[in-house]
Amino acid sequence: MTKAARRRRTAVLISGRGSNMAALLAAAADPAYPAEIALVLSNRADAAGLARASAAEVSTAVVESRAFRGDREAFERAMEAELAHHGVELIALAGFLRVLTPGFVRRWEGRLVNIHPSLLPAFPGLDTHARALAAGVRLHGCTVHLVTPDVDEGPILAQAAVPVLPGDTAESLAARVLVQEHRIYPAALGWLAAGQVRLVEGRAEIAASTAAGGALLNPLPERPSLPRDAA
Repeated sequence: MTKAARRRRTAVLISGRGSNMAALLAAAADPAYPAEIALVLSNRADAAGLARASAAEVSTAVVESRAFRGDREAFERAMEAELAHHGVELIALAGFLRVLTPGFVRRWEGRLVNIHPSLLPAFPGLDTHARALAAGVRLHGCTVHLVTPDVDEGPILAQAAVPVLPGDTAESLAARVLVQEHRIYPAALGWLAAGQVRLVEGRAEIAASTAAGGALLNPLPERPSLPRDAA
């Protein structure tokens, strides 16, 4: 006899509209999805994503970073108090515009994931779409990765690529990349929550990978399976 595994309680950290948060909420609305969004936390009280989360009946919290200017550790202690209060096990960064301290990242090592709007290791940091256009690349995209103390350098879980088209602007390219962000982030978080991610010599391997030759999504973002525990 078997019983369904417990879903991993996950916090989504935002600073703005929360479009990737909305994609994660949509995925987690399926009870078979391995992650439960237990909290949406923002460092800004005016973040539009908070209203979207409340409308989805997800708990929200605000820890204003401006109240902790010059004391990043105190800011993170206040965040961690909220995370502990909600029993959070995993964290997904979704447009969270704060650089986390190495201490915070190490405490959440292997349980902290981010999405970045470029094909890492190309174009870490900000203004990725404009930089991609300036560099003349023919493919651009997005990356889901585990967070490490070195910004935008953690093990890669998934990537998606889009063509750079003639006449593209940073805005048009960003819009096309965003569609793919909404595809691969729920898949990658699901793999992590389901225990299908393992690190081998600093690289992430996905047990659920079904990527095929010629695909521009690697691994393909099929829905991760919820593991079953023996009773």
